[in-house]
Amino acid sequence: MQLSEYCQYDGTGLAELVRQKEVTIDELSDCALRAVAKVNPVLNAVMDTLAEDQWKTDFEDAVFAGVPFLIKDIVIQMQGVKAEVCSSLLEGVVAEHDSDLMTRYREAGLVTIGRTPTPEFGYCATTESRFNGPTRNPWDISRMPGGSSGGSAAAVAAGIVPMAHANDGGGSIRIPASCCGLVGLKPSRGRTPVGPNMSECLSGLAIEHALTRSVRDSAALLDASEGPGVGDLFEIGRPQNSYQSEVSTAPGKLNIAWSDYPWSSTQVDEDVKSALANTVALLEELGHHLDNRHPEFDEEAFWLATGDIWSANLASMITGASAMLGREISSTYLETSTIACYEYGKTLSAIDLITAQGVMNTVTRSVAPFFTQYDILVTPTVTVVPPALGTLDANKAGWTAQSWTEATFNYCPFTPLFNTTGQPAISLPLGQSPEGLPIGIQFVAAYGRENLLYRLAGQLEAAAPWSDRRPVVFAGS
Repeated sequence: MQLSEYCQYDGTGLAELVRQKEVTIDELSDCALRAVAKVNPVLNAVMDTLAEDQWKTDFEDAVFAGVPFLIKDIVIQMQGVKAEVCSSLLEGVVAEHDSDLMTRYREAGLVTIGRTPTPEFGYCATTESRFNGPTRNPWDISRMPGGSSGGSAAAVAAGIVPMAHANDGGGSIRIPASCCGLVGLKPSRGRTPVGPNMSECLSGLAIEHALTRSVRDSAALLDASEGPGVGDLFEIGRPQNSYQSEVSTAPGKLNIAWSDYPWSSTQVDEDVKSALANTVALLEELGHHLDNRHPEFDEEAFWLATGDIWSANLASMITGASAMLGREISSTYLETSTIACYEYGKTLSAIDLITAQGVMNTVTRSVAPFFTQYDILVTPTVTVVPPALGTLDANKAGWTAQSWTEATFNYCPFTPLFNTTGQPAISLPLGQSPEGLPIGIQFVAAYGRENLLYRLAGQLEAAAPWSDRRPVVFAGS
């Protein structure tokens, strides 16, 4: 199989070729590895590739049998594979077992050929760690790919794999989806498993899924991975129908709110506003009812609580890693912003953390009624087109926990709210700047309503298709 052919297919399409015996699993793996060799020296989107005996699949009749895949270097664990969270503090650490989600990816037939980078401990809206260096955006290699799943996003956009694992604690699936022109769904809290090493990820803010080029791949992969693991903290209501079937189901006439109000003092770029306006017009053409409205809540309390929860979790993780490996907590092993959040996190008491979680409850109770009035909220995903590499320099001198949190979320003020509320949200590549850079639009539904998001996403993908767009750096070129 030629790379030019391989890169034209999404994961569902490649799996169908395997089922029809038009291509073998080994041929697909070979294509993916050739794609890594071709574009990764430019992009730095793949940290390392795995030996064949690590990724050989025993599930050759599964939904994604033989489809090449990549996992992000944080949260998920694959037995025998490094789990370093792109930090010198954990350099060389190897996972002792598969996490629950990794087990499901294996059972889905995915062939995991390697790891993708993240910013250190995942706390940044770009993927430029000191540990692994900057990952570059395939649409313009001088620009950032978003974060914290920017490695996965760059790899998928460049055609290395049709989809890749990602996770989202403040926008980390949706932000790189916007930057790299992809589909990025953050599922509802509890939809996918994070065990067995944790019961909740980032105090319930973070959730696992993937970045894809097509809506149907996102849906089919969620079908394969959703549902609780044994011993999970709670169980979310299971879907009545497959998510893949929802993609081709008409959404009906929806009551949709839209807004470019960023819940902060940040200005939204005119190109982003224009992309949102075009999306609103398209939704009206499709027969939906649109109002310019947004949820209201205590924004100042929300941002302070967000910073406290992130810092407390970082302090806990770093303290544990330091004790386990006998490495000092210093600039030898950690970036400036990470140390600042760690130091601040150490000052927080158990009461402070419970208070922050109480704020999150209040915010969620304030926002939830909005989604009894509206089926969907539409916003930009981020405030500007992908900025230049170095714009968010996590290792710059002088960061405090508060200034780093503000700098990070000023770029993406639309996404973190729905990590707090636990609602599903998806970024779709519906816009482009005059220079041809991707602009994502975010769609949010009530808790547990991924089915509605997939119905609308399927309708929009058919009405305004993006599958023929190709970045400058593309393995199939």
